[in-house]
Amino acid sequence: MLRALLFPLAWLALQCQLLLLGLISITWNTAALLLYPVLPRATGRRIGRAMISFGYRSFWRVAAASGMIRLHSEALDALRDEPGLIIVANHPSMLDALMLVARLPRSACVMKASLMRNPFLWPGARLARYIRNDSPHGMVRLAVADLLDGGQLVLFPEGTRTVRWPVNDFRPGFTLIAKLAKAPIQAVFIDTDSPYLRKGWPLWRLPPLPIVFHVRLGQRFAPRADHAALLADVEAHFAEGVRPPSTGPRPSPHSPR
Repeated sequence: MLRALLFPLAWLALQCQLLLLGLISITWNTAALLLYPVLPRATGRRIGRAMISFGYRSFWRVAAASGMIRLHSEALDALRDEPGLIIVANHPSMLDALMLVARLPRSACVMKASLMRNPFLWPGARLARYIRNDSPHGMVRLAVADLLDGGQLVLFPEGTRTVRWPVNDFRPGFTLIAKLAKAPIQAVFIDTDSPYLRKGWPLWRLPPLPIVFHVRLGQRFAPRADHAALLADVEAHFAEGVRPPSTGPRPSPHSPR
């Protein structure tokens, strides 16, 4: 009886947290729309990234206070002020970018062109000078320029949330960026036992609670002339280092990529 009463309350509380995230996004993107024409590029980039990071940190604080979602990402603080760094992570959940950017206020994300046209996202992304991926050549050029200008780049080499255990095939590009920008690559692992917002998990569905994420640092890779070989080494590092969930199903090793 008690469980039957608590379930709708927990469901409502989780949806309210997602609604809060949406309100934070709408509020900041409205402000960014007004700031973009008047701020110099460098100022807009710095403020834009810092405010996105602040908004995500605020969301995680509320989530932690509710006791429903717990994020342990303190390991990222060691990277916070390091310029010219590529941060690559595995991609189990729709929330992964929020976890990393919340702790990395100078970072830029590579975003799908469709997301950059989303009216709830593009003003803030444009102010922060996030990187579009509609053109591979243009994406590489913009990413290299941003790194050389002291920025950080957050990437998910799987390209989409993990559907094949332990990771999807890595997409090329980030090791070429590292080569051209002479930027190191920092591996970051996101571990969770929760199926929440994995591929195919709807927003409205309540998972087992609490939802817990752990973020830990992996190996640091120096850029190489042979960027294809570096790609294979980074992918192998993730394939070996991703921790299997201790409860619940893992993505199938035979799922389509």
